[in-house]
Amino acid sequence: MGKKRIVRKGGEGGDTALRERSAARVPKRRLEHGILNIEATYNNTKVVLCDGKGNPLIWSSSGSLGFKGAKKGTPFAAAKVGELLAEKADTMGLKEVDVVIRGVGSGRESAMRAFVSKGIVLGTIRDATPVPFNGPRRPRARRV
Repeated sequence: MGKKRIVRKGGEGGDTALRERSAARVPKRRLEHGILNIEATYNNTKVVLCDGKGNPLIWSSSGSLGFKGAKKGTPFAAAKVGELLAEKADTMGLKEVDVVIRGVGSGRESAMRAFVSKGIVLGTIRDATPVPFNGPRRPRARRV
């Protein structure tokens, strides 16, 4: 007979059950001003919301929302992460946020735009992408 296949309708990517479950876990702490750390790599986008001292409160990533493989590094997945964190931050009473961006991935700007589109005031934007100042050792000279 074989296994029965279940066809799911809708969903532009990512698992909706994972999204709802992660939206349910929100700290009850009130927060006026926070720091949003965005780490955008080629393969994933991670977003962490911290308080003024830098202590992490809530976080999410495109992988934790159910995106898999190459879709994790897309701007669409990063926007979904930003929207989810903005909803969580709104329930905490966040009014203003400073943004720190690290990495060179394609989700840098879209995560920030999606977060700010939910009505949270954007303070400053700082690019803290790590840049090597010395780099790896040079290859030895060729003997001909």
